[in-house]
Amino acid sequence: MFINFLVEDASGKKMLEILLSKMLPAESGVAYKIHSYKGIGHIPVKGATAPKAVKARMLLDNLPKLIGGLGNVARKSGFEMAIVVVCDLDDNDEKTFRKMLYDLLAKIVSAPRTYFCLAIEEGEAWLLGDIAAVVAAYPRCKRDVLNRYKNDSICGTWELMADAVEVGGAAALKRGGYQMIGFAKYRWAETIAPNMRIAANKSSSFHEFVKTVMGIKEIAD
Repeated sequence: MFINFLVEDASGKKMLEILLSKMLPAESGVAYKIHSYKGIGHIPVKGATAPKAVKARMLLDNLPKLIGGLGNVARKSGFEMAIVVVCDLDDNDEKTFRKMLYDLLAKIVSAPRTYFCLAIEEGEAWLLGDIAAVVAAYPRCKRDVLNRYKNDSICGTWELMADAVEVGGAAALKRGGYQMIGFAKYRWAETIAPNMRIAANKSSSFHEFVKTVMGIKEIAD
């Protein structure tokens, strides 16, 4: 079994690199590759893909082409393949968003086994699901800010993380622009994920991801 993980940005890729090394070690018999993109983008309307989004490598805008292309590779090679799309829910309604994703999937010819895993609200929710891991990476963090967090809540997750661990908090990162925010998110993934304990995480959306991955592994076994 080969799993292609499609994630929306570099910080998501770094987090998965670390977590999947714990979940799918070499001896698991499951090979995988993590593909990162330049942002989440938008689900194409009636299969249309905006040219600018294609050029910018936005995940959702390119999803029909990505899933269809990987499906063709699997069909021609005869190799068993699965795709796991990992993206942020942001402020979308979960039920509606999932339906849109699966409606899109139904229109893709030769799509391999495909799963959608949503970080609720953002990827930082999975990091904040293990507060001990955050504290281990940032011993001087603001515990009172971390204690305000409700797992998988729609609350401005990355901003809360920034307020807890960054000098000047989210306001300072916003003044620095998207590049500084992206760099901070990558650093959080790089420093917090190694301390995370899979079973102890309190994020329900993270455990849905773990359940999905382990379910694919069982199919491979």
